[in-house]
Amino acid sequence: MTVVGIRCDAGARTGVGHLVRCVALAEELVARGVGVRFLADLGGVEWAESQLTQRGLAWEQPPAEAAGLVGTAGRLGLDALVIDSYTLPPEHSAAVRASGLPVLAIVDGDFRGQTADIYVDQNLDSVISGADGLGLAGLDYALLRSSVRQLRPLEPPVHTSTRTPKVVAFFGGTDAYRAAPEIAVLLAQTGAPFEATIIGANESLRDELHAVVPGEGQRFDIIAPTDDLPKLLAGADLAVSASGTSTWELLCLGLPAALVWVVDNQILGYEKTIARGYGAGLGRLGHLGADAVDTLSRLLTDAAARTELAQRAWSAVDGRGVERVADALLARVPSPR
Repeated sequence: MTVVGIRCDAGARTGVGHLVRCVALAEELVARGVGVRFLADLGGVEWAESQLTQRGLAWEQPPAEAAGLVGTAGRLGLDALVIDSYTLPPEHSAAVRASGLPVLAIVDGDFRGQTADIYVDQNLDSVISGADGLGLAGLDYALLRSSVRQLRPLEPPVHTSTRTPKVVAFFGGTDAYRAAPEIAVLLAQTGAPFEATIIGANESLRDELHAVVPGEGQRFDIIAPTDDLPKLLAGADLAVSASGTSTWELLCLGLPAALVWVVDNQILGYEKTIARGYGAGLGRLGHLGADAVDTLSRLLTDAAARTELAQRAWSAVDGRGVERVADALLARVPSPR
């Protein structure tokens, strides 16, 4: 059996985006009969750990040194290694390649010194240049979980004004910058009716959310992080989220989205997504004001505007990125021993 290792990280401050897209690739590999072993520092985030255990994906803490990573790859019988980390020292990928294993690096613009046989940058309008390996760039290579892909509608959704809009607001598995309460306040300030499900990543955030008072015709349902999020999104009329890796899931579902940028490395993706009309921009978290309220109000009350966003979003991501990346990776792996 071919065995692929995945070296990635998650944490309360770093979030879970790296892990989620690696899980998506792992699902595709397992479906093809490939063994997968995660070498992951999950920062003690229980939700992150559950993403692996509930799928039966074996994982262990990664070694701290490059030689240790090479040794672990040998012990586990790996035939290739996937890396997705902003903090992994570049000598780790170099050492693994020098040992004879092919390496696939998932990047976001900056290679951060990593060397690989295959580079994947799933971001909108991304370009891979100066690489000594194969470059797979753009939304055609977006790595989406099967729970999202299977809910993709056959055609772009058409919105009507016959029901109170259902909103889902979420900000990653940790919401490290406490976006949910700020967005809940803005939603209430629109004065428009809605039924909103808001993900509170921890008890403190949920307490803060419960303190936000909805207006007439408005309802908040405050819940903990859930694996049912894709189903909630598939039944929603509007999503409010950070402009991170989850954006490509929203596009695949054809879901109108209002986006904020939370950290600096989201700015470029945010601006490109808004410029292409794939989402509506609210601005920078912590600096949201009247313009953001107006944008949310328009999306809540204008079904035609939501339909236009849905059609553009749906056409941007077809959900087959994991297949294309898995094809490229396995083409570099020698025949099973």
